[in-house]
Amino acid sequence: MNVGFIGTGSMGSILIEAMLRSGALQPQQVVAANRTREKAQQLAARYPGMKVASSNAEVFQECDMVFLCIKPMEYKKVIDEVKPYALPTHSIVSITSPVLLKHLEDHLPSKITKMIPSITNYTCSGATLCIYGTRIMPEDAEQLEGLLRQFSTPLRISEQYTRICSDLSSCGPAFLAFFVQSLINGAIAHTGIPEEQATELASQMTLGTGMLLTEGNFSPETLQQRVSVPGGITAEGLKLLSNEIGDVFCQLFKVTHDKYDEDVQKIEAQFYGTTEPTKL
Repeated sequence: MNVGFIGTGSMGSILIEAMLRSGALQPQQVVAANRTREKAQQLAARYPGMKVASSNAEVFQECDMVFLCIKPMEYKKVIDEVKPYALPTHSIVSITSPVLLKHLEDHLPSKITKMIPSITNYTCSGATLCIYGTRIMPEDAEQLEGLLRQFSTPLRISEQYTRICSDLSSCGPAFLAFFVQSLINGAIAHTGIPEEQATELASQMTLGTGMLLTEGNFSPETLQQRVSVPGGITAEGLKLLSNEIGDVFCQLFKVTHDKYDEDVQKIEAQFYGTTEPTKL
């Protein structure tokens, strides 16, 4: 099976490298196209055998499965370009959350999946979110998930929960990294500890905490209880965090959902000439 990638930007290149480094695909199975051809060529230079296509149409002509790793507002142009080459046998995987399954199924005859990767896939960890279109058969889903299992944990979700699941899985690493950086900055400001040492300690702590939550049978709540004792130092710190953070995460999800709704409306206008969002 040949697998194509249209777009080799941040997430496109992460996906390609995750699949190649994990052994899910061999370089000879990968065909990639990018608006700036040099970027795809630079990636291919690191993986001899990987092919750089001269056009998006060529990707469809040579591949059975095609990942669309492009920005939301680029979709209509790319779909119009590849439509003559998209067959019912093609499996098309979109990795862009505000582009709905309906948008693609209405304009292409192929089997459509929406898959949301995470930067954690680069280290062969984390989840990949899978949302299947109406033409996907069980064997199609299993084929894709068999590929994704080589470098992630594929999780099936409902399209109505795309945004919140993406917030946790895909945006979450950036949000968590912000918290970790704030922890490091606070430690340096209050004590003068060397930045390198504080960063190493916080990074190892983050890795270990993740393992406790995934492999150690702890939930976030039970982990707090295990570390914290009444009247102790950790308990005082948790009390401060609880008082200061308040509803910031509710506000965070409101911001991400508002942006998502705005993007969906823009895409609706491109595909259908209307700003009325599709009801999920």
